[in-house]
Amino acid sequence: MTLHIAGAGMAGLCAAARARELGLDVVVHEKGDRVGGSMLLSSCVVWRYRDVDAFRAECPGGDPALQRAVIERLDDGLDWLQSLGAPVVWEETGNPRTVGIRLDPRGLTDALVRAAGVEIRVGEGAPADARPLLLATGGFQGDPELVREHVAPGGELLLRANRWSSGDGLRLALSLGAAVSTGLDEFYGRAMPAPPARIDEDDFVPLAQLYGRYALVLDERGEEFAPDPVSWSETDLVQAIGRQPGATAWYLVDDETLDVEQRGRTVREMIEAARAAGGEVLLAGELGIDVPNAYRYAVHVIAGITHTIGGVRIDPSARVLDEGGRPIEGLYAAGADAGGIATGGYASGLANALVFGRVAAETAAG
Repeated sequence: MTLHIAGAGMAGLCAAARARELGLDVVVHEKGDRVGGSMLLSSCVVWRYRDVDAFRAECPGGDPALQRAVIERLDDGLDWLQSLGAPVVWEETGNPRTVGIRLDPRGLTDALVRAAGVEIRVGEGAPADARPLLLATGGFQGDPELVREHVAPGGELLLRANRWSSGDGLRLALSLGAAVSTGLDEFYGRAMPAPPARIDEDDFVPLAQLYGRYALVLDERGEEFAPDPVSWSETDLVQAIGRQPGATAWYLVDDETLDVEQRGRTVREMIEAARAAGGEVLLAGELGIDVPNAYRYAVHVIAGITHTIGGVRIDPSARVLDEGGRPIEGLYAAGADAGGIATGGYASGLANALVFGRVAAETAAG
């Protein structure tokens, strides 16, 4: 039996490496021009909440059984990655809510490719009739039509991910009678400098503007619209910006906020990075609206979509389910193709990909 894997990102490569350990023949199909998917463009922090109760509190709309699987299986998965030679950058996440590590994305990709040792057909999508088939195409954030239909009616989000994750897995699963998960209208992303800022793939992490919960957030008319309070992850704020016309907003900050540090950078450094990239950074008084004198800068931001939160419905064995809750024979999903894990909040997409990529391989191996 040959396991076909659609996608060579975190989920697909983890599945390939685990499947080979279990003695399966594997072919990986990657329609892009390289391996690594959006993992290669990320900060590569792979983490979980400390326990199931915390996961439920942070992501109350998610599937409890899938959340439990992440909590119970991630630590073993992280040990496995390190045993394959994946290089660790940090031994912790820097967040008291979470447990995990930061890996080097290029080193992790190379380690998984070596461990898999299988044929990766770059530039080729998976055959629709291949079975067994693991859908690991990375979600649908790269397809403006699907984004408009499900996530943001304006469809103007900045793509903060690889451009090949355009819903192939979702479309194929739906054509075979798959059910969709909760959270199809949700996404994880970051506020980024709005056009005319120049943002390349290498800029997705260093140009993220991670201080929305410390800022006065205004729409283009000068009215406040942010959630109150903004969550620690700011995912709810970025989703709210994504629903604005043009998916843009203004972040206003005062002098005290400029020295706040987030993920090793001060707000001042993030603002200067936005300015250097060609983004709009104004003195607050230059906005042309009445704002308190305490605010120093106004930064124009746009919602960047990293990955979708909703997708195909799966069970804890990574089997794709139909509308009646029954597994579809020979069809699995992992990574952002498998939805409903973090609905209502934010959880590590790489952790979900690691856990359910491995689970899918184990289920296919029987």
